[in-house]
Amino acid sequence: MPKQMRTFLLASFVALNVCGAAVADPFDDALVAYGSGDYPTALRLFRPLAAQDNAAAQFSLGVMYDLGRGVSQDDVEAARWYRKAADQGPVEKLVYLWLLTAHVHDHAEAARWLHRFASQGIGYAQLRLGMMYRYGNGVPLDYVQAHKWLYLAAAIPLASDSADDRNDFAIQMRDEIAAEMTPDQITEAQKLAREWKPTRP
Repeated sequence: MPKQMRTFLLASFVALNVCGAAVADPFDDALVAYGSGDYPTALRLFRPLAAQDNAAAQFSLGVMYDLGRGVSQDDVEAARWYRKAADQGPVEKLVYLWLLTAHVHDHAEAARWLHRFASQGIGYAQLRLGMMYRYGNGVPLDYVQAHKWLYLAAAIPLASDSADDRNDFAIQMRDEIAAEMTPDQITEAQKLAREWKPTRP
């Protein structure tokens, strides 16, 4: 994704406060400061909230490091704050997941996070995990697992206007993999998908 688009999405995410966490006055003030370009004030207000395990503030710090707003741009520090936010739970997981996997250069680590969210029934994570199994990135190459996760991804709507595109892509990838599988492998993958139950976050 082009950097300009990424910048827009990240800034919009913070500005619209869609993190899902409870909003406190200092957080409101931090958002106002961020939205007006007063990054030093936003940073000063986000930091203590993040230290108190406020997921929205932690995510916001990740954005600031991601974009270099009020701090030096730092992918490692951005990923650290995104991880902390995810551990708190009340974060928009689809956006977080895209951001985290964009910063994690260790495919095995990205696969662990994808497993975590895919197991909770998040379609975007299931799609990404299916693709990782298809190509053996961070996980063993496994068409049965790839088919299973892509089958599930195609069945769960994504909470955005791109849901149909995501579902069509998952179906296309699943069908391409199926063309390279034996009938027994397809049967096994479909059985695993039917028996799959989401885990609690």
